[in-house]
Amino acid sequence: MIPTDGRHARRRSPWPIALGAGILAVVLVAGIMVYAATRSKPRTGFAGAEVATKVPTSAPPELDQPPALETWPRWGITHTQYSADNEPQGIVEEARGVLGRVPMLQNQHIMGWGVGNPEPSPGQFNFRDLDRRLKFMASSRAVPVITLCCAPDWMKGGQAGRTDWSKNHTVAPEPEHFDDFAKLAVRVAKQYPTVKHYMVWNEFKGFWDPATNRWDARGYTELYNKVYTALKKVNKDIQVGGPYIPIESNARSPQSSELSGPWGTIDQRALDAIEYWIDHKKGADFIVVDGASMTNDKGNVPDDFAAQAKFSAITNWLRGKSGDLPVWWAEWYVEPENAGWSEEKRTAVQATALIEFAKSGVTTALYWNPQQKDKGECAGCLWAPKVGGEMPMAGLLSGFTKWFPTGVQLADVQSSDKRVRVLGQERQIVMVNTADEEVTATVDGKQVTLAPYEIRWTGRGGA
Repeated sequence: MIPTDGRHARRRSPWPIALGAGILAVVLVAGIMVYAATRSKPRTGFAGAEVATKVPTSAPPELDQPPALETWPRWGITHTQYSADNEPQGIVEEARGVLGRVPMLQNQHIMGWGVGNPEPSPGQFNFRDLDRRLKFMASSRAVPVITLCCAPDWMKGGQAGRTDWSKNHTVAPEPEHFDDFAKLAVRVAKQYPTVKHYMVWNEFKGFWDPATNRWDARGYTELYNKVYTALKKVNKDIQVGGPYIPIESNARSPQSSELSGPWGTIDQRALDAIEYWIDHKKGADFIVVDGASMTNDKGNVPDDFAAQAKFSAITNWLRGKSGDLPVWWAEWYVEPENAGWSEEKRTAVQATALIEFAKSGVTTALYWNPQQKDKGECAGCLWAPKVGGEMPMAGLLSGFTKWFPTGVQLADVQSSDKRVRVLGQERQIVMVNTADEEVTATVDGKQVTLAPYEIRWTGRGGA
């Protein structure tokens, strides 16, 4: 069977939102939009954010391109089925402020996860939903990313003009349609010329070979190579990456693996697929994977916080095997199913994962945005659905985006108590209490007392 668990099925729904009847689609260039507007609400959990202010309804010429950045922001989000563009207008404005106060990466798939079928029949394109998502991304000052998944039904053995969403995220294009999928990628790239970063496919969906009980790395790589070649012909500056494969692990593994630690043993089949792709790809600008800190059989080992070291171990392995290609984590997950964590603990564990990403030199890490359709408790959300109000995870991402972009020089910051995890640079430190009790420690030469699971930002060097 495919080595996935129910967490994968529940965490994201690929069903498209209903299309608004009677509204003409407008072809939108992703970078041409307005600055973010936001309510004057206090922000939480983030040191030094520039809060956006209300702006005119149209963008000045200098905003036609994504914001110029001195360094790659490293951190960002992936839009899912229900995102900011599904919210009441007031919350849309609030979400723009949350995501736009510090420009971060925002990613969207071309089919599913809030977007309809982009090519229902051969040569007949419908970018209305994708336009809408890219419009919101631009209006919140995003650095845009597109994931080239999934494929129209007629490329997967289905009927042209119809979409069976129950098969959207489980079926790959048939080999005879790999060229058609590459042509669709070209059409997307021409539709959104300001988008310069593309991930090819998602989690090897449909590329599992039940006969061998292994990933079909050869089939995926053939598709990838066609897409890579086609996109480079559109614009050589377009950045393309793969293989976007899930890397799973077990605490008790019957199989040998070249990568293991106190956090478990990595499934060697995923590593083999990655090495095949590395050896047979026509080219790549970055290498992308996803995964969870949890093992399939025992959850987080040896404990919820120490398990996050798995992300560093995998990142270092990827850099070594790929010739030091930039490493992207398209998704990451830290909470076992039905764990019942408080928001404070959930955010503290996420902060520990982000520290592992930064220390191991990850170039990009995209948070899978867990918004939902209706109001109510939403674990790990960036804003409260349908009612508004910033959630702690939004402040955490904003803080890391501002203070720990790719290439920032990390400082050697020490904590006298190992329960307080720290990450620092020349001007800022973030501290995370991983204990469920108050802890007093000396951090960077200063005594601090942190509440249970507290995350605290503090300046250093006069900042």
